[in-house]
Amino acid sequence: MAAISFTINGKAASVEAEPESALLWAVREQLKLTGTKFGCGSGLCGACTVHIDGQPVRSCQTAMSKVAGRKVTTIEGLSDTGQHPLQKAWVAEQVPQCGYCQSGQIMQAAALLATTKQPTREQIVEHMDGNICRCGTYPRIVRAIERAAKEA
Repeated sequence: MAAISFTINGKAASVEAEPESALLWAVREQLKLTGTKFGCGSGLCGACTVHIDGQPVRSCQTAMSKVAGRKVTTIEGLSDTGQHPLQKAWVAEQVPQCGYCQSGQIMQAAALLATTKQPTREQIVEHMDGNICRCGTYPRIVRAIERAAKEA
């Protein structure tokens, strides 16, 4: 075990963890930020997506040793009021059904909009590839990202 210090959602944090343990478990179990979900555990579904220094990563596959001294953002840190343009667009477009993948979907989309202010539909589809929605709300996800891009 080691004390690993980093910034999460703009606040300093230090957790005791094995250096090779997954960031996901520190976020959910130790820091009690449960918006980030465990999906497949293999980095294939995207439910656990968070940002490290602004880049989307699969937290189930990111070792704690890789976050030391870095900035981690979870869905809770995207907007403290839930009013991020993507969060508002998700509601307006009625994206969630079961809702399980939504935090990972939104975090993946936020990374796209941070670098591409007005993405094309093709750019959205390409960027979101790999984030799985078992309910199949992909058309709504695309519409929500397009809406958020217009309103941001």
